[in-house]
This record gives sequence, C-alpha cells and structure tokens, in this order.
Amino acid sequence: MATRATKRATKKPSAKQTAAPATNPSSRAAPWNKPNPKPPGARVRLSAAAKAQARARAEKAGRRYPNLVDNMWAARRAGR
Repeated sequence: MATRATKRATKKPSAKQTAAPATNPSSRAAPWNKPNPKPPGARVRLSAAAKAQARARAEKAGRRYPNLVDNMWAARRAGR
C-alpha cells in the first residue's frame, strides 16, 4: 500500500494543471457566480415574447423550465 501512495505523490502534473491561470478570472466565471452588472433600477423584466423564446429554447434542450442562461439569451435577443 505504501508504494501506491508514493507513486501518487511523485506523479508529474499534466499540461492542464501547469497551465497559467487566465489574466481576468471574472471574465471566465459562470454567470451565476458573477454579480449582476446592472443596478436594481436599470433592470427590466422579460416580456411575454421573450419568456416564450426562453421556454422554447429550454424545451429544445430537454429542460422543463428555462434556466438563467436561457433567460439571458432571451433578454439579449429582445434588445435587437
């Protein structure tokens, strides 16, 4: 058993582990881990059409309800 532990401890790190971190980690963070960029007064609710688009996108992806990414996608499309 001791040989296994020493083999793991002396294992060389892979290329992924030695890669340098991104210069701006917040730009690569998931949207649910970032603070909302808009102040509360500037936020607008999704329209009925945008909600329908988000629901359709979620259903196409096999989800029962739209998630944050679907809602963000619909809100961005509504501004076009």
